[in-house]
Amino acid sequence: MGDYIVRATAADNQIRAFAATTRELVEKARLAHNTSPVATAALGRLLTGGAMMGVMMKGEKDVLTIQVKGDGPIGGLTVTADSQGHVKGYVDNPVVMLPPSKAGKLDVGGALGNGLLSGGLRVIKDMGLKEPYVGQVALETGELGDDLTYYFATSEQVPSSVGLGVLMEKDNTVKQAGGFIIQLMPFSDEKVIEALEKKISEVQ
Repeated sequence: MGDYIVRATAADNQIRAFAATTRELVEKARLAHNTSPVATAALGRLLTGGAMMGVMMKGEKDVLTIQVKGDGPIGGLTVTADSQGHVKGYVDNPVVMLPPSKAGKLDVGGALGNGLLSGGLRVIKDMGLKEPYVGQVALETGELGDDLTYYFATSEQVPSSVGLGVLMEKDNTVKQAGGFIIQLMPFSDEKVIEALEKKISEVQ
C-alpha cells in the first residue's frame, strides 16, 4: 500500500486528528538528495509533518512552508506543502553523520541543535491574502515533533500533540515513516482533555 493521510474527529468534534504513513515519500527524498541516515530522518519527519499541516488548510491554492534553522551540523531544513498533501523539501547538509543518541536512535536533535541564535522554526502560510501568515518559535529540542507541538501551542494557540518518526534499514533505505497530529478544539471539556492526555502518555 502507498502513502496516505487519514483525518478523524472524536468526542463530538472536540478532538481532531491526522495520521500519515510516508515511507515512499521519505525514501524518494533520500534517493533524490542522497541523504545520510540522520539527514533522512530529519527531512522525513518534517516532510511528514508538512504533509499533514498542508491538508489542514482549506483553500485549494493555499501553500505552507516550514523552515527549520538550528546551530547543529545539519544547518537547516525547508519543506513546502499544499492543501492536497503534495510536499517537497530539502536539507542544507544532506551528508551529515553523527553517532547515535544515548537512546541508541538517530540523533536528529543533535544534528539540528537549537535555534536560539539561528532562526528556530518558522511556518509561512500563503492563503491568497495580501500578506502571508508567518509564525516563528525557537527550537525546543530539534526533534521536530516536540518543536511542532510547541509551535501549535505558542503561535496558533491550539493544544496539540505531534509525533513524527522515520525508521531506517541496515542498508540505509527507509523501512517505515509516518506520524500523527492530534489537536483539541477550543470548546473541549476537561474530561476529554484528561482522557486524551492519558492516552497520549501511553503511546509516547
